[in-house]
Amino acid sequence: MNVQEKLAVLADAAKYDASCASSGSKKTREGSQIGSTEGMGICHSYTPDGRCVSLLKILLTNYCIYDCQYCVNRVSSDTPRARFTVDEVVSLTMQFYKRNYIEGLFLSSGIIQNSDYTMEQMIAVAKRLRTDEHYGGYIHLKTIPNASQDLIDEAGRWADRLSVNIELPTDRDLVRLAPEKKKPQIVAAMGGIREKIEETTADKKAGMKTRGFAPAGQSTQMIVGATETPDVDVLKTASDLYSQQKLRRVYYSAYSPIPHADARLPGQSPPLIREHRLYQADWLMRFYGFQADEIVAEKDRNLSLDVDPKLAWALANRHFFPVDVNRASYEELLRIPGIGVRSVKRILAIRKHRNLRAADLRKLRVAWNRTKAFVLTADHNPSVHDLDRLDLKSKVTTKNQQLMLFDAAGSAITGEV
Repeated sequence: MNVQEKLAVLADAAKYDASCASSGSKKTREGSQIGSTEGMGICHSYTPDGRCVSLLKILLTNYCIYDCQYCVNRVSSDTPRARFTVDEVVSLTMQFYKRNYIEGLFLSSGIIQNSDYTMEQMIAVAKRLRTDEHYGGYIHLKTIPNASQDLIDEAGRWADRLSVNIELPTDRDLVRLAPEKKKPQIVAAMGGIREKIEETTADKKAGMKTRGFAPAGQSTQMIVGATETPDVDVLKTASDLYSQQKLRRVYYSAYSPIPHADARLPGQSPPLIREHRLYQADWLMRFYGFQADEIVAEKDRNLSLDVDPKLAWALANRHFFPVDVNRASYEELLRIPGIGVRSVKRILAIRKHRNLRAADLRKLRVAWNRTKAFVLTADHNPSVHDLDRLDLKSKVTTKNQQLMLFDAAGSAITGEV
């Protein structure tokens, strides 16, 4: 194959990996002459579910010695195969960057020969870009399962972000569909990266001159819908990774059926709204103080597909409401549907000077239709009497409709979830 034909195969093969955001890297690396992760001409573009689309996202190869049943590149698959050389990836990255097509590189790979050999090839790409091409832009390397810690440490020297994909939320799921991958080994690799990041950070705070290590942190990905594991277990795994491994992001990827799939796999993808709800729930855990086991209110232990997780929690916990916006704490205000982090901070600032009325909340651009039944204000709010109504859900939700391009601008301004 020529390079263009390889690119068609290996870019398509990389689309299943969602853990590729470029947030968190602050500046061009010292001594670099080409590339930047911020500033003029660098615009990070995200899809609605959080995926970054401004990176050259490819596999080094889609050959693989593993037989993970959910993966289109597994050894038993008959998918077309290709493999880039190190020189080809370096050349492609620089050519695409200089033409302003991309902002950085996300490089993953199937496993060839063994884990360490594959990891060495990926490190060679990043090192060549940094040292030979003086490239200072964003690089994200996906580490290879079971690669040695020394190689992972070397990868962190050249990459802005590392990711160790946990793939499936439970040990049981991995044993069933990816027996070559072991959750303890995956978590241990994450722990090694976390310790190295913490060590580097501590050295810098102490005034020591040290080489940076994965300054944008680490992330991971979980496939959703390949097994019967409910959302509450997915969120608990994510919560553990955030608290114990200090991950920047956990990405959720809806399972996509693949040709000649194993009979143990479902025949169709889960609803994409499920993936979206998991991202919303993830946001609640990270920024709103929710615990994984309290977000899921449904009896089947899955998130509601009809309403967002915050509203679903409020409907299931009406005893918590109404919340007085002029007296409630920061944590209590965050629990109110339709009010985001930015609005909560504005409420706290305004009420130092005067009490807030319903009109004030509307001026703050909270989602008043969702909020009004759950709050007490300085003036009379008749909607609060709807809190005990059996049809409250229908009164605070709107019918699904196709959004236009700028319809989400309101929530972007308020930070509302």
